[in-house]
Amino acid sequence: MTKVKNTAGQASTAKEHSEQNQQQDQLKLKMCKIKHKIAVISGKGGVGKSTVTVNLAVALALHGHQGKVGILDADIHGPCVPKMLGLKGQRLIGGPSGLLFPVTSRLGIKVVSMDFLLPNDEAPVIWRGPLKMRLIQQFLSDVAWGELDFLLVDLPPGTGDEPLSIVQLIPDMDGVIIVTMPSEVSEAVVKKSVAFARQVGVPVIGIIENMSGFVCPECGAKVDIFKTGGGKRIADSMGIPYLGSIPIDPQICNESDCGSAFIAENKSSPAAKAFAEIVKKIEEFIEKADVTGNQVKNYQNSGV
Repeated sequence: MTKVKNTAGQASTAKEHSEQNQQQDQLKLKMCKIKHKIAVISGKGGVGKSTVTVNLAVALALHGHQGKVGILDADIHGPCVPKMLGLKGQRLIGGPSGLLFPVTSRLGIKVVSMDFLLPNDEAPVIWRGPLKMRLIQQFLSDVAWGELDFLLVDLPPGTGDEPLSIVQLIPDMDGVIIVTMPSEVSEAVVKKSVAFARQVGVPVIGIIENMSGFVCPECGAKVDIFKTGGGKRIADSMGIPYLGSIPIDPQICNESDCGSAFIAENKSSPAAKAFAEIVKKIEEFIEKADVTGNQVKNYQNSGV
């Protein structure tokens, strides 16, 4: 029996490959306009990772990068960045050739989130891995991010589909920031996040310990509601930088619920000062990495 060639199927496959290559080219073009790409991850939920991401973005904007900071909210199932920045209810605006424009906060932070695509707050996202990866790829390649100094990627807890998609899709990532809290359970899981970053070949910029003690607003005394020092111990034991600790401040929760970035309204608070110091360390890490990278490139190009 003579076999009939499935030319229609071959044409369809060729078209899909062509579209994928085109999208990858678009992604590289968009990402090359962004100087620094950083993913914010955590081993487990409940450590305040999204709160840290939002306030780091605000701190960067206030530290000379206003209008040059973006956040990709890659938590497909539980997006909350728009709420924290007062962007709830906004929608992504479409442009020519399927281009999407991010929503911009009052401090000029550009945000893309699944929340902007949902019909209401109660609508669940019941998706498997391939669909989530495709959406993340579209958020990177089909969004007009423009020229940014920093793109922070807020990832869901764990080391599954979304973190893996991000590190595979974004070329030349500067690294990951790991958020933890002072508890033995969090300490144990953080090590998995460090191992994940090392296995996929992405630098660990450092660890942030969130909810690290409570500073009394009346007397200024610090009370360790949870245990303390876990983030520093892990950083020291695994040979990675410790970026700092963020004390508990009820106002952080209040400001986030109201859609007002905490550190923009409470610059003199211990938590706001901690964020400012952490941003300085992140910039120092990146500056050092840039110098080292350029030295390696120069060495390689010299033909030595």
